[in-house]
Parts: sequence; structure tokens; C-alpha cells
Amino acid sequence: MDRLHVATVNIRNLADRWDERLPLLLADMAALQPDLLGLQEVVFPLQQDRLIGAAGPGRYESLRGPAGRPEYGNALLVRAPLAARDEGRLDLGLDRSAIRARIPLPSGATVVAAVTHLHHVPADERERDEQARLLIDWLTEIPVAEGVIVVGDFNAEPVEPAYGRMEQAGFRSAHREANGAEPDV
Repeated sequence: MDRLHVATVNIRNLADRWDERLPLLLADMAALQPDLLGLQEVVFPLQQDRLIGAAGPGRYESLRGPAGRPEYGNALLVRAPLAARDEGRLDLGLDRSAIRARIPLPSGATVVAAVTHLHHVPADERERDEQARLLIDWLTEIPVAEGVIVVGDFNAEPVEPAYGRMEQAGFRSAHREANGAEPDV
């Protein structure tokens, strides 16, 4: 199986000192150059996804999925020579969405990559669990691939039902795989 370098970051639109954070995001992107990068809270008219994708030597295609408003949402950056196929978008309600694409790999294998951003209100665990259910159902509707990668801002702690639902569906946490445990929050 091919090896993929995958990352995700919630860029938080223009909030939280965007002008100070942008140079840091660009430097990290230029250094990391992942094969796939999931972004959440992208402001499309400002081309935030394309600006980040232009940092460094890699050439990136950006797939966009609006969430609540047409000018705002998630993006999936795919580094050439990889290319996205069969793109799709899922409305998760509460101004949230997910996007997915099939990514053919050099070996002939195919992975499905998805980016999501679940509901943010801490007390609304049931809403996030329903969004996770919708996401899993949607991902199982597509033709079989050798792997499925889901990245994003789940806004869920490891003890929440949404986290358990993703695990029951066979997904594994990259953080836990790399560190042996999840963070407290």
C-alpha cells in the first residue's frame, strides 16, 4: 500500500489574530507538504485554502464544500501528482458539512478522503452523534476503496457517542495511534 502524508487544521476563518497566524500556517505548510490536507472554517472569497496550498513547492488542487453559507466551509487540498475524483458534499445540518473524494494512488489502489467539521456546542453531544452517523452512512455508499481517511474538527471529546460511533465503524484515531492515548480535551 502507498504511504500518504495527511494533515488537518481548523484555520478558524479570520478569528483569533488571523494576521499573526497566517505566516505560521504558511511556514508549516511549506515545511510539511502533505499529500492531503483537510481544512475547516475556510473563507472562500479570501482564497485561504489556495493561499495555504501555494506555500512551498507542491502544487495543490483544492476541493471546497460550503457549510451553512456558500462562501464558507471545508476544503481538501490534494497534492499533485495525486488527483481527486468523484467528489461529493454532504449537508450535516446545523451549518455543518463534509466533503469527500476518491484518490487514485500510484500503486493502483484507491483511498477515499473526507473532511468534516461537526457541531461545536459542547453540550450538544446528540447532534454530533447524529452527524457522525450521517457521515458514516454517506461514506459507506461509495464504491469500495482500499482505505477511507476522515479528517476534520469533530468538536467531540473521546468519551462522546460520536467518537464511539466512529470507532465502531472501524475508524482509528491518528492521535491515539501516534501517542498511545487521546488528549484529555
